[in-house]
Amino acid sequence: MMRMLRIIVGPLTALSTGGCSNLLPTIDQAVESRWNSYEEVKQSFDRIQPGQTTVEDLKELGFDPFENPNIRVLNYLEITQRFIPNASIRLVDLHPAIRACLEAKTACQGYEISPKILHSQRYGNVVLDVFNFRRKTRTTGWSFQGLMVVNAGRVVYKLAGGQPSILELEDKENPLGPLQDMTVNPSIPLQ
Repeated sequence: MMRMLRIIVGPLTALSTGGCSNLLPTIDQAVESRWNSYEEVKQSFDRIQPGQTTVEDLKELGFDPFENPNIRVLNYLEITQRFIPNASIRLVDLHPAIRACLEAKTACQGYEISPKILHSQRYGNVVLDVFNFRRKTRTTGWSFQGLMVVNAGRVVYKLAGGQPSILELEDKENPLGPLQDMTVNPSIPLQ
């Protein structure tokens, strides 16, 4: 019995003191696009000139929803929901190019892009992590959001945002470890 205990406790002690955090899971998440960094997508987006850039020009810049994945095409009703989310914002409050586009109805469409790359790495004590007592995660990366409004084949408005640099730290503690996530089903009577 003592020998069995040594076989189990020995490696666990070595793992907990050895700092083998490279044994912990790593997650890479990317929304597929042609851009590999925030700067790359922003440079392409900055080349769009409202009133001048055509849908053909957008294709050359990489903003073709039929060639480049994860570009969403919005109809005029979806654009209306974006710019007039509630009754406190009126059509007359909008940029003139947006108003004209919404009035054009089916000639009005939008392209929405949101490429991102995230890398999550768990770190810390392997034993505490494996048995769900404490999990630490570090997430890094970037995300970009862009909206282009097109009226009759020409970009009339654009809007960009995002996070050029993401750093998120999460430290989750579960005092009950693996028992923390167990729930009692009220339909099953306890005996």
